[in-house]
Amino acid sequence: MQQAHCLAVPYVKSMVSVGLATILLSNGDLVKNAVRGKQNMNVLCIGHGGGSLPLFLASRIPGAIVHTVEIDPTVISASIQAMGFPSYSVVTSSGKRAYPKPNPLDKLLWKGTHERLLLFNSDAEKFILESTDMYDIIFIDAYDGEDIFPHKLWEPNSPFLRNLGDRLHPDHGTVVVNLHTDADFVEDDSLSQPGLSSLPMGRHVSKVCGAYKDALLGKGSSGNGFAYTVSVPWVCNTSLVVCRGFVGPEESSISNLVLNSLMCKALEVEKLVEMPFSCLQYIKGGFTLV
Repeated sequence: MQQAHCLAVPYVKSMVSVGLATILLSNGDLVKNAVRGKQNMNVLCIGHGGGSLPLFLASRIPGAIVHTVEIDPTVISASIQAMGFPSYSVVTSSGKRAYPKPNPLDKLLWKGTHERLLLFNSDAEKFILESTDMYDIIFIDAYDGEDIFPHKLWEPNSPFLRNLGDRLHPDHGTVVVNLHTDADFVEDDSLSQPGLSSLPMGRHVSKVCGAYKDALLGKGSSGNGFAYTVSVPWVCNTSLVVCRGFVGPEESSISNLVLNSLMCKALEVEKLVEMPFSCLQYIKGGFTLV
């Protein structure tokens, strides 16, 4: 059974930590008002899994309206039947909820949280191309059944990336992407080098990072916004973050400025959202500007 206030997997904790700290840095009022339930914060999760991420966000942030896109109907069914994800969240192809009223168990377990969750059975590219919604923050964790991050979700000229920016708030929109070495990534020879402090994440990851930064901030952009990666403790994952709206100095010190600012915001997030874990450890590990 899902526990709405619990995140068990380190990479999901990392995505939440960096995502909330970053958007708090770019638009603090939005996050603070959303936590108090005074303003909506529109969230999109691409990739559903068991649904722990959307449940956590909706339960911790009363103003969060969370849309989730999952291509595999078996994953959706398993999350509901085996893991207790709210069935009331399911949205049909017509855009209406599959169930006109929540069942009594959903009401008892989720106490209104389920009313701010919408779960779409759709291909991510199709959803982005057809959607007219604007999102404040987008989480992408879309590895397929063979543990591969589909090329069409990161290739620079793909319809998905070309249109993703249109669905992201122009002033503070933030995207968080889970990345890790998979079958599509070749082994890096540097693994054999002595004294290596962190595990290389595969030859394609730098391309993924560059593609997202160029698509969302503009190719070669030196204006508003920034992108960075952090290493996830204990596992071979990296969280990529691309954010619009924060302006730093055009100096070599910008990396330290952004990191220090994010660390301060991570501590603020912990108190503001009453996080059940430390966000700070997921910010400072292997921080690198893209």
